[in-house]
Amino acid sequence: MDHNNIKTLGSLKAAGYKSKSIKDELRANLLEKLSKGEESFPGVWGYENSVIPELERAILSRHNINLLGLRGQAKTRLARLMVQLLDEWIPIVLGSEVHDDPFQPISRYATELIKEKGDETPIDWIHREERFYEKLATPDVTVADLIGDVDPIKAANLKLSYADDRVIHFGMIPRANRCIFVINELPDLQARIQVALFNILQEGDIQIRGFKLRLPLDLQFVFTANPEDYTNRGSIVTPLKDRIGSQILTHYPENIETAKRITRQEALLDKRQSDAVYVPEIALDVLEQISFEARNSEYVDAKSGVSARMSITAFENLLSTAERRIIKSGDKKTTVRLSDFMGVIPSITGKIELVYEGEQEGAGSVAENLIEEAIKSLFSIYFPKIDKLQRKDTVTVYDDLISWFFEGQGFELLDEDADDAYRKKLDSVPPLHTLLEESQPNIPEEDSYFMKELLLWGLVAHKKLSKHRFMKGVQFKDVYGNFIRDL
Repeated sequence: MDHNNIKTLGSLKAAGYKSKSIKDELRANLLEKLSKGEESFPGVWGYENSVIPELERAILSRHNINLLGLRGQAKTRLARLMVQLLDEWIPIVLGSEVHDDPFQPISRYATELIKEKGDETPIDWIHREERFYEKLATPDVTVADLIGDVDPIKAANLKLSYADDRVIHFGMIPRANRCIFVINELPDLQARIQVALFNILQEGDIQIRGFKLRLPLDLQFVFTANPEDYTNRGSIVTPLKDRIGSQILTHYPENIETAKRITRQEALLDKRQSDAVYVPEIALDVLEQISFEARNSEYVDAKSGVSARMSITAFENLLSTAERRIIKSGDKKTTVRLSDFMGVIPSITGKIELVYEGEQEGAGSVAENLIEEAIKSLFSIYFPKIDKLQRKDTVTVYDDLISWFFEGQGFELLDEDADDAYRKKLDSVPPLHTLLEESQPNIPEEDSYFMKELLLWGLVAHKKLSKHRFMKGVQFKDVYGNFIRDL
């Protein structure tokens, strides 16, 4: 239908336009996508067999929806993507505050205009991108914000009684008629405000300062909330919960591959960063493993969750750390190093909520511990396993490397070493090269130096070597040698 040529109610009738509710609109367009085998929520990974089927069923059932999950689980993104299931354009009565359907007007303004002008009533069209309204629930949100209030200035100017519906100033919800309306963090909304939503959801009327107005609003509500056992600030009142058709539980990515896909998609990178900094695949695995470790850490509040945004911002910081190094060293290109992960600590400390024990350790120490645990978890995938309890005379593949450090003075890797100096230092440890060739013979050349560092950090994590962080870099030494020298 060519909306550009339809400007009056008469021409809309002649074009054969048929009205439908927003829930029917979403349902019809979803059915069409499903029948064509198209993705209904593109760009959302890890939910293909869990959240998305449930969300599709809720839309097909014409339900209002509550997305329940911890932070950083794409709840708001799912709600925004529902916009793509709306018709591209819908007609409204020109000048209507509440997006009146020309065939089913609900406001006095539209009703009287159609009564006066008939088929000459002017029509406007709104695009689906304009049909998304979002409100973050905070304790200071009022009924006036969401539903509306009496406007005394309008009453005085029009010489009308406060009992006249024309003196009402509509809030966000009536203005979102025929739109998707999202209320984020619903439990944070005061109970009395939640109660004000009852009739809108069930009866289609609104009440403002004791004045009841029959206004059959046509809305698709989507609420988001953290699990109630976490949101001690408030909860969803039971009668409102009863009026929400489907409650869908979201979750974090279940494996590293899905998490990497999300991070790659969401990270805001400068093209010059992407071109100048090579990132080994194992580095991305370490990055995502940090989040998995944080979600299981005794120092991190599990009820608060660890957002996917932590990996995204950490990835951005990782590349910036490497980029800063090549600018200072004069190199044109570089490869991400394991020591660059010290640069992602600020991305971790701001994204995790610590329990009491974590606070005692300190956010920086917890972040370093998470990086070490991530390395330890991945170490055994690429290198022979190190048992916790070993007999003193047990021979292992790591003996030559550990002996090299015991007999020598160890060595240092500086954060701002140029690539040639960095490689030369790692090449100066012959057992490191031998061990890598034996364990990972097919490793690409550009990944080999990161893997050498992983070997060293992994041995530190298993307490076979010691690592000392100083202002300009990191120093690796033998554990026992340090102990003997300290004596």
